[in-house]
Amino acid sequence: MCLAIPAKILTINDDEAEVESFGVKKNINISLIQNVKVGDYVIVHAGFAIQTIDASEAEITLSYWKDYFSQNEIFQTETLSDNNNLKKNNY
Repeated sequence: MCLAIPAKILTINDDEAEVESFGVKKNINISLIQNVKVGDYVIVHAGFAIQTIDASEAEITLSYWKDYFSQNEIFQTETLSDNNNLKKNNY
């Protein structure tokens, strides 16, 4: 199962962008959306930005994920800053 996670655009190079979410940086494809710029938040699914999202909405969604991670036993053995589970799941 893949999950769509908000990520902030750090750099853009043609149809590729470096994004960050929960401290994890990743290169994604941004060819599916138009007029995206550095600093924008996007929803990432399977390595593609599929939608831009308002910064306040992104922060709310990210806070829901942080709450989930802090309450779920599988994530309690590692901190979010370790990001091991997010990397494995390719957010």
